[in-house]
Amino acid sequence: MRRRALFIAAGAAAGGVLIWRFPRAATPAAAEVPTTTAKVVRTDLSTSTQVSGALGYRGQYAVLPQGEGGTLTALPQPGLVINRDEPVYEVDNRPVRLFYADRPAFRPFESGMTAGPDVRALEDNLKALGHLSTVDSTFTAATAAAIRRWQRATGQAVTGRVELGTVTFQPGPIRVTTVTGKLGAEVHGGDELLTATSTTAVVTINVPAGQTYLVHPGDAVTVTMPDRKQVPGRVAYLSPVADEPQQTDNGRGSPILVPGLVTLDNPQVGGSLDRAPVQVSITDETVKDVLAVPITALVALAGGGYGLYRRDGAERTLLGVTTGLFANTLVEVRGDGLAEGDDVEVPAP
Repeated sequence: MRRRALFIAAGAAAGGVLIWRFPRAATPAAAEVPTTTAKVVRTDLSTSTQVSGALGYRGQYAVLPQGEGGTLTALPQPGLVINRDEPVYEVDNRPVRLFYADRPAFRPFESGMTAGPDVRALEDNLKALGHLSTVDSTFTAATAAAIRRWQRATGQAVTGRVELGTVTFQPGPIRVTTVTGKLGAEVHGGDELLTATSTTAVVTINVPAGQTYLVHPGDAVTVTMPDRKQVPGRVAYLSPVADEPQQTDNGRGSPILVPGLVTLDNPQVGGSLDRAPVQVSITDETVKDVLAVPITALVALAGGGYGLYRRDGAERTLLGVTTGLFANTLVEVRGDGLAEGDDVEVPAP
């Protein structure tokens, strides 16, 4: 008779032994991880370092009056962009115009003056404006004629001579940041009237001191703007000196940061977002045209190293591989018998 337990009597012996035997429980099968497949791809891989940054403008320039002085009758507004030959400010109702040069003027421009880089700068501007065909750093009759054409075109007295203070030389187009001069005030040499920057948008970055070995001038970057748009650029500069750490509220020093500068491939991008915070992804290492698989395809081998399972229909083959660059969800792999387009086994999502 079938019972939950079997009763066995050893009745032949006195004090027979009673033995209860229970059926052995079935051993549960090991749970299998559901899998699917992914393709071996040929691609470029990169790793990157993330740092914080802020949009701004390159360069800081001061505009100072020159010449005999007078009364300030017009000043620009902060944020105004001024280009070549446009008025920067006015003295006694006479516009002081912007010319491009890397150094300021220091004397009037007139016949008989000695040759010099300031003459070359004047001639470069006159040529750019279409009033002079050739430049040679020497004030010639052609230079004087070009000055007269420029004066006539801008409504000035036609003299063939440029008085000191008629133009202000700056490195390029400027964007006014602050105005310190006051309308109606007397102009005196050396009194700063306004400050400006270039019109080239840049990103200032702060790299943790322990990560500076990952960042180099010329490295490609991707800047994530406040609107989440991503724009390309490059590291232009990384300071050799770290900023002084600041004390925090809990009395501990803040992380040591090294300042740097990133230029944008399109310097006009984000020009209206001055001082806006951004995220900068700096490319550390890149490999090109390599085979790659999802990192989850790797399996640890008993003897060390990694392998992966190549799938061909129902056939499953374990291949040993050498790993290279790990980048996001992919890893570079090299191994015999592995080719672009192969299916490899990965855990199912």
